[in-house]
Amino acid sequence: MTMNAKDVVDKDIKHITDNTKEELLALSGHKLLLTGGGGFLGYYLVNSIVRWNKLRSDVGADTINLIVYDNFIRGLPKWLGDIEADGLVTVVKHDIVEPLPADIGAVSYIIHAASIASPIFYRQYPIETMDANVNGLRYLLDYFKERQANGDFVGGLLYFSTSEIYGDPDELNIPTSEEYRGNVSSTGPRACYDESKRYGETLCVNFSNQYDLPIKITRPFNNYGPGLKINDGRALPDFCRNVLSNKDIILLSDGSPTRTFCYVADAVIGYIKVLIKGQSGEPYNIGTESPEISIKELAEMVVDISRELFNYEGKVIYKKSTDKDYLVDNPNRRCPLIGKAREHIGYNPLIGIEEGLRQSLIWYKENS
Repeated sequence: MTMNAKDVVDKDIKHITDNTKEELLALSGHKLLLTGGGGFLGYYLVNSIVRWNKLRSDVGADTINLIVYDNFIRGLPKWLGDIEADGLVTVVKHDIVEPLPADIGAVSYIIHAASIASPIFYRQYPIETMDANVNGLRYLLDYFKERQANGDFVGGLLYFSTSEIYGDPDELNIPTSEEYRGNVSSTGPRACYDESKRYGETLCVNFSNQYDLPIKITRPFNNYGPGLKINDGRALPDFCRNVLSNKDIILLSDGSPTRTFCYVADAVIGYIKVLIKGQSGEPYNIGTESPEISIKELAEMVVDISRELFNYEGKVIYKKSTDKDYLVDNPNRRCPLIGKAREHIGYNPLIGIEEGLRQSLIWYKENS
């Protein structure tokens, strides 16, 4: 059976909800605020909550009251507008760098995913990136502190940090555990993102310790898949854009840096589990430990799968970037240890790289 984009997303959302029933049940009956909900991860987080709410009667659960904040700098995504029009989510245009709206109400859980995550774009908007990662987070932490002081139920806050906080680890610290302190430049072209995420983690840990707040931290490792805009500027969307234009895939390096790639459906399962089951003040790597492949190998896999799916005729070619800072502070290897997430929250990614790439390409074909 040939899959289309809807089939891919439906399959993924079922995978998420089937593997987070206990966590979604804990969220039921509560108000959940998702900042940056119009973005890549928001696409699957929102759709997973919507599916759960439609099926909740099967397990006798209450609705999860989902609110999405986003500045919608690129406009309201059609998929989110459609869900809002159906009355399945409350959407608020709000820039998280500004004080929270006075009518925010009694939110019990928060997922703070409002941030620029693409190196292409956070280098263009360094101040805005730092403001979202630090000032926006501080508004949310102060809000939770006040709610707890008033005796209100505070279920948990999940802060999206990044694997970038490790910088370029030495060989002795790859695969990388949460204990590694990082090898990060505070002044380089990526520092606006890396260092603001590091400081954000420090804020979370100290608010957790000082005010006894249930604050959890996740460090994503190279998530990819449907929902990631094709003009995002990261490797895989760029490869897919080349494929769908029937052009050669262009690498602006020798393609030797290696990564592990975690399909978005598996990653979102991890994030929901960290929010509910993660230990307060603790960071969790969310990704996959294998295979660790080079960017060149990734490009070649995309070529092979695209030939099968679309009769693609292109190849991988190499050029040099005109941006002198393009590869500055770019880690040579990135591979996580996820034993802590396995032990604490039962995290177990299941979707292999070939399946994930195939499903991504099918989705991009209809969402290019």
